[in-house]
Amino acid sequence: MTRKALITGITGQDGAYLAELLLDRGYEVHGMVRRSSTERFERINHLRDRLTLHQADLLDQLSIVKVLQDVRPEEVYNLAAQSFVPTSWLQPLLTGEFTALGVTRMLEAVRLVDRKIRFYQASSSEMFGAAREEPQNEQTPFYPRSPYGVAKVYGHWITVNYRESYDIFACSGILFNHESPRRGKEFVSRKITDAVARIKLGVQEKLLLGNLDAARDWGFAGDYVRAMWLMLQRDAPSDYVVATGRKHTVRELVEEAFAQVDLDWHDHIEVDPRLIRPAEVNKLRGDAGRARAELGWQPEVTFPELVKMMVEADLRRVQCELNQQELPP
Repeated sequence: MTRKALITGITGQDGAYLAELLLDRGYEVHGMVRRSSTERFERINHLRDRLTLHQADLLDQLSIVKVLQDVRPEEVYNLAAQSFVPTSWLQPLLTGEFTALGVTRMLEAVRLVDRKIRFYQASSSEMFGAAREEPQNEQTPFYPRSPYGVAKVYGHWITVNYRESYDIFACSGILFNHESPRRGKEFVSRKITDAVARIKLGVQEKLLLGNLDAARDWGFAGDYVRAMWLMLQRDAPSDYVVATGRKHTVRELVEEAFAQVDLDWHDHIEVDPRLIRPAEVNKLRGDAGRARAELGWQPEVTFPELVKMMVEADLRRVQCELNQQELPP
């Protein structure tokens, strides 16, 4: 019998890669999307005829319950959130509603509709924040440094709470930064690779960035969604750090990206103090030893390969824009 999966946040980077993975494994895939005046489905356009989309909202408990009743999935992947850290400073209450209480609404819907549903919660390395140890693992204390990080901590612990209180198969993946050509342009990795492409093709001259010394553990989103799926295939639910174990500064990402197009980054990068966060998270590096041992998971794409993939994709995209052509899927 074909397994059914429901993905919230299916129109995002991770949702698109996860949908591809599940479809390749023979799942019937359903996505939960918010009603919007402008549809933004570009990441899943190539999959639209293989997906079923349902309108619901993380702020509306009844709409979530109805989707679960209609779909009756075996697996739910909760990837939807207000996920951009700088925005969480501008909209802290809305971030809390989506990224914290939205998780509770999803779990409560599972509890009410079918406690046999396997539930995945997208936790984040931003929960570690000003981490007290390095690398960070499943036992490292959380010290979030943004409204987003705080909301993710709530989402993480409410997932643990429902698992232990209601015997629901609920687990969290504590994913460190993961990027791809599908990453939103507001995120620093894609902001850099998009600018590199535009500078190389002569349509941009400078790129403004904030803290070049901030260090992150960057991996490929396509690798990380595989870990999500593996977590829900276990006999018992648990939480896992998903990371490469290697950290790189924003400066290193800039150097790698500009090197791909044979340009000197010093000629094009300017630091703008306005882009520095109120409370910075300087060093995040994950220890995914447990995921390797228990899930058999490991990343396949290296940091240089990831940057190359993103720069090449943005070069193709910008070239198509300049030629007023549509980008192939």
